[in-house]
Amino acid sequence: VQLQASGGGLVQAGGSLRLSCAASGRTINRDLMGWFRQAPGKEREFVAAISRTGSSTYYSDSVKGRFTISRDNGKKTVYLQMNSLKFEDTAVYYCAADPNAILTAGQTYSSNQENYNYWGQGTQVTVSS
Repeated sequence: VQLQASGGGLVQAGGSLRLSCAASGRTINRDLMGWFRQAPGKEREFVAAISRTGSSTYYSDSVKGRFTISRDNGKKTVYLQMNSLKFEDTAVYYCAADPNAILTAGQTYSSNQENYNYWGQGTQVTVSS
């Protein structure tokens, strides 16, 4: 599967953006899908994940209550709605797919980037203070 992330840009603090991750090559309706980010000089970190059916979602503490992950399997697309953006949200955002996860993978498994086999190219999000 190929993943294409889009929707990044420059936004003022307090603003919103919606990222999209479009899949091609096959369906993603059996994949756990995740968003990760990497800020300059820092390691890549978990942001959010969603189970194959969308019944379970997982968030890092830093974005919980501000970001919402969703998916449309018919469109082979995963979204990340980001509200109340902060300067520290500035990073390159990556989407990723794990075709091997069970439906009830849980927070610990879903936040581990080593479990994801496929990665998109990243989209830059810059939040001005």
